[in-house]
Amino acid sequence: MDTPLAVIILAAGKGTRMKSDLHKVLHPIAGRPMLLHLIDSLDRAGAVRRVVVVGASGEQVERAVAATGVEIAWQHDQLGTAHAALQARDALAGFDGVAIVCFGDTPLLATETVARLAERLEAADAPTVAVLGFRPADARAYGRVIADADGTIRKMVEFKDASAAERAVDLCNSGVTAVRTRDLWRLLDAVGNDNAAGEYYLPDIVTLAIAEGGRAVAIETGEDEVAGINSRGELAAVEAGWQAARRAQAMADGATLVAPATVWFAHDTQIGRDVVIEPNVVFGPGVDVADGATIRAFSHLEGATVGAQADVGPYARLRPGATLAEKAKVGNFVEIKKAAIGVGAKVNHLSYIGDAEVGADANIGAGTITCNYDGFFKYRTVIGAGAFVGSNSALVAPVSIGAGAIVGAGSVVTTDVEADALTLVRAQRATKPGWAARFRDMMRARKAGK
Repeated sequence: MDTPLAVIILAAGKGTRMKSDLHKVLHPIAGRPMLLHLIDSLDRAGAVRRVVVVGASGEQVERAVAATGVEIAWQHDQLGTAHAALQARDALAGFDGVAIVCFGDTPLLATETVARLAERLEAADAPTVAVLGFRPADARAYGRVIADADGTIRKMVEFKDASAAERAVDLCNSGVTAVRTRDLWRLLDAVGNDNAAGEYYLPDIVTLAIAEGGRAVAIETGEDEVAGINSRGELAAVEAGWQAARRAQAMADGATLVAPATVWFAHDTQIGRDVVIEPNVVFGPGVDVADGATIRAFSHLEGATVGAQADVGPYARLRPGATLAEKAKVGNFVEIKKAAIGVGAKVNHLSYIGDAEVGADANIGAGTITCNYDGFFKYRTVIGAGAFVGSNSALVAPVSIGAGAIVGAGSVVTTDVEADALTLVRAQRATKPGWAARFRDMMRARKAGK
């Protein structure tokens, strides 16, 4: 479409059914605020201007979109959806194109649908308004779209104001509307509030456009795409639907999910071919898993990169900054944070490796930790290629273990170890024969004398 596209996102409602101090449109789907899902979809549709209309707790929304270039307009009095859309006029002053008005609590609105709705205004019949309709399984209290078979709208009516015959119509209004800006402001200014709720309704611009001799049309989409989120239950339902679709996509792209329903993806999870994901794996934002890797059961990954044919878990935690090279192994009850594990290196059991670099083919024994924090600052540990760190060792950063070096089990290493050296840092053993038996006799006698 050659005509410039702007979007007006209505997010001024209080969202009382969420029962939350967090603004409704900032509740996450797949680890990302629902509003940002919507903005991303609108951007891909070609939106060159984006305005979010806020009211209650609007400062939260303003902070959330600060890095996106989205403009903010305020609706200080909650007088209805038409009034809310009108608040974007100053932000879009001088813009001449198509405006899409939509709602911030519909994160699944697809790029293709937005484009299709905007393009409908460009058709030969040149309608004044295009409305996105849907046919839900339960029409409930949705506003109704009374339209001919070709999509020509005869009437739009809110459920509260609809007759019994109108309520029997199953084509419902999603609230997503396309109008040229040269028509939008004029129509919004003309909207009145003579209705059951005493509000200024956005759908009334359709009635006004028809009364002027213009034409309004509806196009349709599926119910799931325009599902609004007004409660925690609806949030969970949309999350479940998103996850189901993402799991199906992962498998279609060549990954094996052993128990698909137990795997949870983030909005930006990248999964390669021939990746195997065992049950109960959770991906937080920022994870990239290369071809042939295995993520074993009950692992949690966030902000991490997993190399080709690497092996993670079970019960592993990869935190932001964790990078596993090809064929690296991170085993059970291991936590990796801001650390690079080299090609073929192994951290198999019960270890914490943070702020570190582990060289190729190094082996980190069970219970090893990098002591990277002194209560004020973080420090780095470097473990060379082929080094072997024995079980239950503590590497007190900043410290370097040379390539090929061996650190004996139970060592507390506070200074650098040269390449190919053996380091043992242990207290000298002291044994006192019979001491334990004498101690027990003494304690029993003391207890009996009480």
